[in-house]
Amino acid sequence: MSKVNKIKDEELQKIVEKTKEQNEMLRTIGVLETQKQGVLVQLAQSNKDLEEIKKELEDEYGQVTVNLEDGSYTEIEKEDDK
Repeated sequence: MSKVNKIKDEELQKIVEKTKEQNEMLRTIGVLETQKQGVLVQLAQSNKDLEEIKKELEDEYGQVTVNLEDGSYTEIEKEDDK
């Protein structure tokens, strides 16, 4: 039977600890990526909702710029009006 070559216990422990550390980091990255995808889906829906609101405002008031602090608006001049 041949002799089994082994590294020192301390060296093995270092490798095992670093491997566990990396695995935990990879797991965390996976969780964060999943959360990121969820937020991206929410952002896309929010953008869609905002575009619908803008369309409704345009249908009611025409092309305007709205002041988000007080709700006032100014009409956007068309190129023909200049």
